[in-house]
Amino acid sequence: MPSVKRHASKILNEYGEAQSELIGKAVVLTDGKAGTVENVWLDELHGLRVSIKGHDGRLPVSTIKLVGN
Repeated sequence: MPSVKRHASKILNEYGEAQSELIGKAVVLTDGKAGTVENVWLDELHGLRVSIKGHDGRLPVSTIKLVGN
């Protein structure tokens, strides 16, 4: 497999793993927002973004302070 396709495949695999690990999990963000992760997006400018049930917008995954089981 050419290196570009291999690289793209790795990115998509990691994205899929992030979705599996985060969707449905309870989280607390550094700004105090808390809730359940509804969806995960790959944003070309900001990296991973998440939506939290009950809160508007797509938030940077880097703001997750705690992920509950």
